[in-house]
Amino acid sequence: METDFQTVDEARLKILALLQPITGTRTVAIREALDQVLATDLLSPINVPAHDNSAMDGYAFSGHCIQAAGITNLKMVGTAYAGKAFNGNCGKGECVRIMTGAVMPENCDTVLIQENATVSGDTISFPPGAVKAGDNRRLAGEDLTIGKPALPAGKVLRPADLGLIASLGIAEIAVRRKLRVAFFSTGDELRSLGQPLDEGCVYDSNRYTLWGMLTRLRFVELLDMGVVHDSPEALEQAMLQAMEQADVIVTSGGVSVGEADYTKHVMEKLGSVNFWKIAMRPGRPMAFGQVHNKNTGDSAYLFGLPGNPVAVMVTFYAFVRDALFKLAHANTLPIPMVTAKLAQNVRKRPGRTEYQRARLDMTQGSPIAHLTGAQGSGILRSMSESDCLLVLAHDQGDLKAGDSVLALPFEGLI
Repeated sequence: METDFQTVDEARLKILALLQPITGTRTVAIREALDQVLATDLLSPINVPAHDNSAMDGYAFSGHCIQAAGITNLKMVGTAYAGKAFNGNCGKGECVRIMTGAVMPENCDTVLIQENATVSGDTISFPPGAVKAGDNRRLAGEDLTIGKPALPAGKVLRPADLGLIASLGIAEIAVRRKLRVAFFSTGDELRSLGQPLDEGCVYDSNRYTLWGMLTRLRFVELLDMGVVHDSPEALEQAMLQAMEQADVIVTSGGVSVGEADYTKHVMEKLGSVNFWKIAMRPGRPMAFGQVHNKNTGDSAYLFGLPGNPVAVMVTFYAFVRDALFKLAHANTLPIPMVTAKLAQNVRKRPGRTEYQRARLDMTQGSPIAHLTGAQGSGILRSMSESDCLLVLAHDQGDLKAGDSVLALPFEGLI
């Protein structure tokens, strides 16, 4: 490997080290908080549950009533419902019929599940070993204690979190403002949908891929700036416009060494930008840094991704996704990886990280990975037909059918 190449891990760490998260919060109703980033630690204003309560339908009584040997017999003296407590007295040798979630009656610390009770009139009986003192009782504050953190700052709020917030009686919550991301494609050969396709031209697919990946991050607000043509003036104007409205700019194309690739020169003019050759396939050329408008003080982080469609997706998940989480103050949700067995031999050159498109067969017990065809970085069909990327490590060489590999499933990711 050439010495001026960055490894994937080196580039990722350098990017994350240079980022400063955004500031600003907003208050939203909890139904608007899904997938947003919690701004501060959420402290519980109440105990959850507020009272000791029953975890099962059954019979509540004092654990001291349980006979160590022989049958225990208890007299029912009332019923406790969820939302309607039993307010009478439950003394020695007595029990209360109780429903799941009902407040435990005074002097009761144990619940016998109804399936284990023999009922005769107003008396229940059960044998030794049917229940132990303290069974099937949920203690006040067992889930959350008043004043203790219920959710940490930086949590990307999921459906269960919204339910938890509602269970605390909280109707509105402070979240981080959305991270603003502008994106555009570069290239005179690109045509937008609906335009005639001239000879030598192609339709711009990268903007739609980027839109899809960014939209999955619902804490991001998007600005689609279309196709920018290959001229220094057009690129500079697009970047200046993007800086006015966005925290981050993501471009595709124009970061290689071609004569018409002006992106590098414009980036260098406007800011401090690193141009890296990454030891990876696909996705070798990439730019990262910060651009500035000296006249207005506007600035934005910039990710210059390759122009090949598959390379755009791979570099986004290798570098951009985690960077956006950090910029948004979000606790990064780890990308789930699974171990799979190769269905065929795979050629791999040591000295670079490779991402190969595959489908996982989950019907054989252990996952089996089948490549989805040609792996060229411009072949979107093999990406569309895949459901994962095989991540072949930097130092790995050729692999044989049956070898274990790490796979990055797309489900829930793209």
